[in-house]
Amino acid sequence: MISALLTAIVHHADRIPERAARWAFTRAADFVWLLHLGSVSQLERNLRHVMGPVSHKRLRQVSREGLRSYFAYFCEALTVGGRSQEELLARIRTEGTGFPEPSLSNIKDASLPIAMGHQGNWDYAGFWAGQALGPVTTVAERLADPQLLEDFAQIRRGLGMHILLTGQPGLTQTLTQQVLQEGQVVPLLADRDLSRNGVFVRAFDSYIRVAAGPAVIALDAKLPLYTVNMHRESLATDKRSQAHCDSGYVCSIDGPIDIERYLAMPRQQAVQELTQAWVDQWAEGIRKFPQDWHMMQPIFIEDLDLNRLHQVPDNLRQLMEERAASTTARNQHE
Repeated sequence: MISALLTAIVHHADRIPERAARWAFTRAADFVWLLHLGSVSQLERNLRHVMGPVSHKRLRQVSREGLRSYFAYFCEALTVGGRSQEELLARIRTEGTGFPEPSLSNIKDASLPIAMGHQGNWDYAGFWAGQALGPVTTVAERLADPQLLEDFAQIRRGLGMHILLTGQPGLTQTLTQQVLQEGQVVPLLADRDLSRNGVFVRAFDSYIRVAAGPAVIALDAKLPLYTVNMHRESLATDKRSQAHCDSGYVCSIDGPIDIERYLAMPRQQAVQELTQAWVDQWAEGIRKFPQDWHMMQPIFIEDLDLNRLHQVPDNLRQLMEERAASTTARNQHE
């Protein structure tokens, strides 16, 4: 039922008043948050790792903002077919150490492997990159509902992106070949990967498993790696009139991470350390704007069943065993 409704929204986006759609999605977010439905508890567990020892009231406040941001993304993604190029470009601006505005012309012909997380509106970011930098190739995660998967893939193709699907043979090699062509942009949502190919890295006060793809592609193509963070912002008056909405996004592009020193390392060590480098850079953006990180799934090692995961490093298994023993001893003492 919900999938059918979402599909209907996609196919009639130009007939749906955006203000009404945003209002409805915001109310839905508030309803889910208030009743603690779905993955709200998991979102709050993730936020606690990022935010540290904050009050329950503050945690709930940020999780409410997070739910609203998450639902806003879905509203925008489903109705993007009804937006003009002028509206979309007015809804996003860039900043960061990677591409300060004056140097855009200097890197326009370079190919760019990019690591990013589930933040803000990555569809808008892909659209902007296609307009400002060059052709964009990225990967969409396979969904259980094939029609919904096709709808989301078509949304991104409509924004000018070339879409590949997870699980297809030789995916990383295909992406590497793509980025080896001049002027290509390959951004990958890489902040969660529980497959045997994922890489465990330090993040915040714990460990997470992220995708190896960005590091592997950068190493194989011998190209610097960039990171992207996104967060929502209120638009200035002149931008609101162009965007026909009150809020937009900041796309913070940081880097480049020079890979020269990693090329001299053994392969596994190079992938591990380069992945840690982009995660360190990316995590700074999450700390600043945790409400725009749409991570509703278990990601931190404390929430994962290590017995069901492949290739977990021995030191992490030992760490979790020690933590479990410490917790048990503390509970017995109390």
